[in-house]
Amino acid sequence: MIACGLDFGTSNSAIGVARDKTAALVPVEADSTLMPSAVFFDYETKGRMLFGDEAISAYVEQTEGRLMRALKSILGSPLIEEETLLGGRKVPLKQVVEIFVRHLKHKAEAFAGQEITTVVHGRPVRFVDDDDAADARAQTVLEGIAKQVGFRDVAFVYEPIAAAHHYEQTVQGEELALIADIGGGTSDFSIIRVGPQHRERTDRARDVLATAGIRVGGTDFDTALNLAAVMPLLGLGTQLVKKSLPMPNALYHELAAWPTINFAYTYRNERQLAELVSLAREPEKVERLLTVVRERLGHRVAFAVEDAKIALSAEERAAVSLAFLEAGLSVTATRAEFDGAIETRTERLYRSASECIAAAGVKPAAIDTIFLTGGSSRVPAVRAAIGRAAPSARLASGSDLLSVASGLTQMAGIF
Repeated sequence: MIACGLDFGTSNSAIGVARDKTAALVPVEADSTLMPSAVFFDYETKGRMLFGDEAISAYVEQTEGRLMRALKSILGSPLIEEETLLGGRKVPLKQVVEIFVRHLKHKAEAFAGQEITTVVHGRPVRFVDDDDAADARAQTVLEGIAKQVGFRDVAFVYEPIAAAHHYEQTVQGEELALIADIGGGTSDFSIIRVGPQHRERTDRARDVLATAGIRVGGTDFDTALNLAAVMPLLGLGTQLVKKSLPMPNALYHELAAWPTINFAYTYRNERQLAELVSLAREPEKVERLLTVVRERLGHRVAFAVEDAKIALSAEERAAVSLAFLEAGLSVTATRAEFDGAIETRTERLYRSASECIAAAGVKPAAIDTIFLTGGSSRVPAVRAAIGRAAPSARLASGSDLLSVASGLTQMAGIF
């Protein structure tokens, strides 16, 4: 029996292979078992597709083509039915997701030396908030993609349950744990009993007391920081000369959100921005926005913001360099500013974690450990918000970017 565990993430993805009671993550990019969830369609070399860091490098090096990132975010949204223009032809976004998942499957099969038709596939607790039908459709779409690439047997596991399975390998005694998986697109929680005596159980239904999830994640934090710190340099919040009307803000929001950046690159937007430059009170800022759209620099801006977000997890201040847009252009983002920009979202994380504890029928004091995982769990404001839900619990973390993939692969070996 051979199977794989697949963690298709908004920001990063990983896949592992389980056979003969052993589980191993697959090197998906050089020696790395983790790769950015990104695809680059190279227009200069017809038909070439690049993945992960190679995709991002091609875009940064200004190879002619199109970068697609945060692909998972479109699941459960109307965007999944949209098409994107790639090299003069329209391609369904669903097909782009399929291309990326197929690439991961091929990596796993090359590692295993044989075809793999069984997958334990991670999924968030909620693809979509407050819409059960849309949430179910998202899993149906993902299952269809998995089968389209050649998986015949597809089992879904909530990502925080997979993270709990990974965490459980490290505990010495029984604990009641709150697992908080703060990913790129969603945040998921589970209350689960873990311990050495539970590890080999295939059915964990008795151990899982509650699950919860919301569509808030690291890409939302990127968007908030982008709008607060960077987009004002491109004219957000400025006024037009006529009647002191505000600059239209829809395009700023589109450019600040990873899933919609490519939709901003239209000739119509270029024409409208060219007109707005002459109508703006601060035309030099709107000129920068026009340059971003005209030269397809939205992802460059987003990467600079993401780097600053990561830096602010360790530092109080971080520079966002926009020298690729204009020589010497930069802005300093502060942690206090970032915390303020994401406050409504971190408050939602606190509420969701608290509701998960309540749904489990236990008091916050009963939680022994909060296991934090996912890249965005490193954000201090996120850790503080979730910690408030069970103030007496021990905070633990580890393998922030690979715990879900490791857990899924381990579970693939016992399913």
